[in-house]
Amino acid sequence: MFKRMKSDIQAVFDNDPAARSWFEVIFTYSGLHAIWNHRLAHAFYRRRWFTIARIISQTSRFFTGIEIHPGARIGNRLFIDHGMGVVIGETCEIGDDVVIYQGVTLGGSGKEKGKRHPTIGNNVVIGSGAKILGSFKIGDQSNIGANSVVLKEVPPQSTVVGIPGKVVRLRGKPLDRLSHQLPDPVIDSMKALQAEIEGLQAEIAELRQQLRQEQMTESK
Repeated sequence: MFKRMKSDIQAVFDNDPAARSWFEVIFTYSGLHAIWNHRLAHAFYRRRWFTIARIISQTSRFFTGIEIHPGARIGNRLFIDHGMGVVIGETCEIGDDVVIYQGVTLGGSGKEKGKRHPTIGNNVVIGSGAKILGSFKIGDQSNIGANSVVLKEVPPQSTVVGIPGKVVRLRGKPLDRLSHQLPDPVIDSMKALQAEIEGLQAEIAELRQQLRQEQMTESK
């Protein structure tokens, strides 16, 4: 247990350059307090002592502003930075070395039962205000942009932005999807001109055909 607590503290130093000492981290970092309280609540939850687990989680929510359901499964070295307004649902699963910023929601998309919250892979960064809603996976080493709303599965090594969230980078390479969705006035004008030219060419061909027929009639 102490080894895991030590790794949680080290995660703060690895991700927050403002962290100065172990004393400061242990006594002033609300994200760390929320994680430790959750580990205790989760232990009671696994033993089906649900009421005690919820009392611990709600007390932690009151003091830290971070709500983690006792049923959520959290891996090693999770770092919650600032943390105010973070909500993590009951069936959520979080891998190792994940970073979560303030205002993030890992929630469900309805009132369905069973697995209804997301699964977060390893080494994922979730920006402030992001909402990940539903039972799907965020692939390892992915980045979720601030205020994004993610409603479907994200492949590994992706960068997601927007509402709804869309993959804009995959394995370090940009995906130029937005340019294909936006109207291009130059291309639209060229297409219109091309259509007019084709129409005029068809009329000219028809007039030439009529002129030939008239000339053949006169010659007879």
